[in-house]
Amino acid sequence: MVSLRIENAIVLTMVEGAGVIERGVVDIEGNTIGYVGEADQAPPADAERVIDARGCVVLPGLVNAHTHLAMTLMRGFADDMPLQKWLEEKIWPTELRLTEEDVYWGAMLGALEMLRGGVTCFNDMYHFYEATTRAAMDSGIRACPSGVLLGFLPNAEDLLRQAVEFVKQTLDEGHPRIHPMLGPHAPYTCPDSLLQQAVEYAQELNVPIHIHLAETDQEVRDSLQAHGESPIAHMESIGLFEAQVLAAHCVHVDDNDIEILARRGVGIAHCPGSNMKLASGFQPLPKLLKAGAVVGLGTDGCASNNNLDLFEEMLLAGIIHKGYSTDPTAVPAEAVLRMATVDAARSLGLGAVTGTLEAGKRADITIIDLQKPHLQPVHNIVSQLVYAARADDVRTTIVDGEIVFHEGRFTAVDEAEVVAKAQERARKLVGGQAKG
Repeated sequence: MVSLRIENAIVLTMVEGAGVIERGVVDIEGNTIGYVGEADQAPPADAERVIDARGCVVLPGLVNAHTHLAMTLMRGFADDMPLQKWLEEKIWPTELRLTEEDVYWGAMLGALEMLRGGVTCFNDMYHFYEATTRAAMDSGIRACPSGVLLGFLPNAEDLLRQAVEFVKQTLDEGHPRIHPMLGPHAPYTCPDSLLQQAVEYAQELNVPIHIHLAETDQEVRDSLQAHGESPIAHMESIGLFEAQVLAAHCVHVDDNDIEILARRGVGIAHCPGSNMKLASGFQPLPKLLKAGAVVGLGTDGCASNNNLDLFEEMLLAGIIHKGYSTDPTAVPAEAVLRMATVDAARSLGLGAVTGTLEAGKRADITIIDLQKPHLQPVHNIVSQLVYAARADDVRTTIVDGEIVFHEGRFTAVDEAEVVAKAQERARKLVGGQAKG
């Protein structure tokens, strides 16, 4: 039984070589895609609901490959600071005061921001990850939650055990939209022994590891001094890449690092907005793509971006590397759109679940209204989405077959309540400590 039919749409499936379907139909059966293709080839269907997507483009839901969702509460709190000072003087001390309810309402706020902007799945590393998971389930978004593991904390081993129990319990519950991971923060905050334990657990439970790698030049210098090799090479030597890994940033990588990342199939989350704002540098994205590395797009947290807008990240990824390399062909629009959809899903190990519109995959779908002055005329639909579209052009967001946002309204969440609760929590958390 077709529960939802989307018709009269321009459809981008993001399947390799599929091209654009000019007059397309997408049928959803429960939480999966039943048919996607030309209207004149669509099977007859008595759908429970029909969305007329005339004048719109339908594409896979966007995938945010790296964020810290509840940091919405710290949006604008500590701007214009170098990374280490930002972490040590502002972020980490504030996070010590976080409560579970803070994280829940911060994550709810972030989930609504992403759903409004066509994001159907996000990869998160943060404290009180149970609260983030609860927010994901309540808002309807797909999530890959992991608890941040910091090796310098006195209870680091206990935190690892708790994270492992969370993964086991989540897998046992089998929620269709929750895909847990393990989240050691970074090599400079976790000793090798803790990282190796995380690898063992990840392999045992068959879940990925989410980690920050090679984000700053200082991190590389420290690794060379401590281990005689780069962070990427050192992670290879201790066996981190024996597990499936999503590595955030990978800004300061050399040719040997790139070879390791590509050969090992490490998912890479490119966060151009955050990298520039924190002055971390420019990731060698063209080299990574040429080497065959799997690269997805991420926003990072709102304390370092300051939004969760993947359309903005697409624009940045599409133009920064052209300007930096002085090569206008360095990162084509099609590669960028793949980084926000199919390649982001692959980077998280979810390529069989989401990222493309294909029969049998989960129905994670974004509908974008093209009938706006800044999106007309349409000469190239992919270029239009990457270089001209904005988050507020999203008309409809569907996750796991459920319409969660449509024509300016959320279907199951009180947006005003979420905003009010998040504002209240942020005021209590930050108080008078904001930089400015």
